[in-house]
Amino acid sequence: MGLTPPPCLRRVKRLEETGIITGYRAVIDPIALGRGLAVLIDVEVSATDRKTFEEFEETVASYEEVIEFRRMFGRPDYFIRVAVADHVAYEAFLTGKLSGLPCLLRLESHLTMKEIKTLS
Repeated sequence: MGLTPPPCLRRVKRLEETGIITGYRAVIDPIALGRGLAVLIDVEVSATDRKTFEEFEETVASYEEVIEFRRMFGRPDYFIRVAVADHVAYEAFLTGKLSGLPCLLRLESHLTMKEIKTLS
């Protein structure tokens, strides 16, 4: 409501300093970047020890195709979102990287038919 730039900037700075604003981001067109195919993957692992979980997480997080990676409560154990150029690139990622991991028990891929709502 009618704030001049200096007080508005002070408020934004205060929100950043207190951790309410945690960062800024650019929204990039995945097709322009050559990553037009997004695949959601449910993963179950056979590991029960912390070391194996940590190694699995470190390995998967290092893959450039992985744009979101979460450990879940219940099943599946993990949720992974990857962005690749096309079906051929996804098949290469799946067979060349993900499916070869030793503790992998099951994975299920979900291809998006239509994006209804996304955070921008």
